[in-house]
Amino acid sequence: MNRDCIANFSWVTRISSVALCCIILLAACSEAKTEVAEGYDNVDSMPSLYTRDVNTLISDSGVTRYRIEAAVWYMYEGEAMEDPYWYFPEGIYVEQFDTLFATETMIKGDTAIYHKKQQIWRLDGNVHIENVEGKKFDTQQLFWNQKSREIYSDSAIRITDGEEVIEGVGFRSNEQITKYVILRTTGIFTFERNVQHQDSTVEE
Repeated sequence: MNRDCIANFSWVTRISSVALCCIILLAACSEAKTEVAEGYDNVDSMPSLYTRDVNTLISDSGVTRYRIEAAVWYMYEGEAMEDPYWYFPEGIYVEQFDTLFATETMIKGDTAIYHKKQQIWRLDGNVHIENVEGKKFDTQQLFWNQKSREIYSDSAIRITDGEEVIEGVGFRSNEQITKYVILRTTGIFTFERNVQHQDSTVEE
């Protein structure tokens, strides 16, 4: 084999090696792109917004009516979603204000979901409410319909009013929790303060 043939063979070998490398790289890139595309097939299943350590005010008909605190807030509001919603997996604290910006009601729970179209909140786990009168309401699940201005629950509920405790199942109330009814009362308890009486003695 002469030098020209050896040189041509070497050159062809180099070109073949480069071409083979390019084919391998293109194949690798194509596979990577395919994997990424598969991960985003259902865009609506991903939150459109995610934020932490939330402390925000929300208005109703142009008037500031609520303050929300939450450790984590997911918004699912894709254009194709029939039921856009907000999700609070690590608990929520809500204050409701009157027209003078005074707190009317305080509500908190372990988790919460807000359905935007229906304007309905659902709170689950250690739900606690306090109204402007100082009454306390405790249950494991609560619904708040902002359209009908109603708060309700089908779960067991405990109402503490000073030294009186009322327990029952099922609950309906206005938003301010000032007019409410227990669907089935299971017990009423009164706690009396312990007062120590000391007999007075007169030494002669």
